[in-house]
Amino acid sequence: MRPAAALVLLAAARLDAAATTLLVEVRDARGAAVPDAVVYAVPESKRPPPPSHHAVMDQKNRMFVPHSLPIQTGTPVTFPNSDNVRHQVYSFSSAKRFQLPLYAGTPAAPVVFDKPGVVTLGCNIHDQMTAYLVVVDTPYFALTAGGRAELSNLPEGRYDVRVWYAGMRNEPLPQAVSLGANEPKGLAFQVGNKWHR
Repeated sequence: MRPAAALVLLAAARLDAAATTLLVEVRDARGAAVPDAVVYAVPESKRPPPPSHHAVMDQKNRMFVPHSLPIQTGTPVTFPNSDNVRHQVYSFSSAKRFQLPLYAGTPAAPVVFDKPGVVTLGCNIHDQMTAYLVVVDTPYFALTAGGRAELSNLPEGRYDVRVWYAGMRNEPLPQAVSLGANEPKGLAFQVGNKWHR
């Protein structure tokens, strides 16, 4: 398992009068980039709009693709099976308990994830198949690539920026950030009991 992650806000670059891009770097306690971490910004005041699209968690080569999938609360997810064998997808997670009967192709109805939290997926037929749906109460989220994530089109305002990744022991404390024309462009996240800048 990885040690606790350190998050560092790299920059907040102005896009236009109403939207901002937030660049975040996620590193573990040894300074290594954390891939496939979910970074999300929850607005403090305005209620985010409902999800406008659905998501897909595919099954290829007896693996879930992608391994981690962030979605907004209320998003319907389809679970196509692109393998030439049948799968039986399930989750016993408190955020969403469900089971799809043994199937090939694509089930007729998507599964709607209506509570925030981490949903661990498995296949009753292939024990090595695991994946995660990270259900968040915001449309502002991204996966890290090379330890970096970009959250685009954030309206000006205050946000709690959070992170999650597979194998994380303790979630780092959320970091409050204000996005606007005259706000600071850098901050640090708490790792364990120390602050790093």
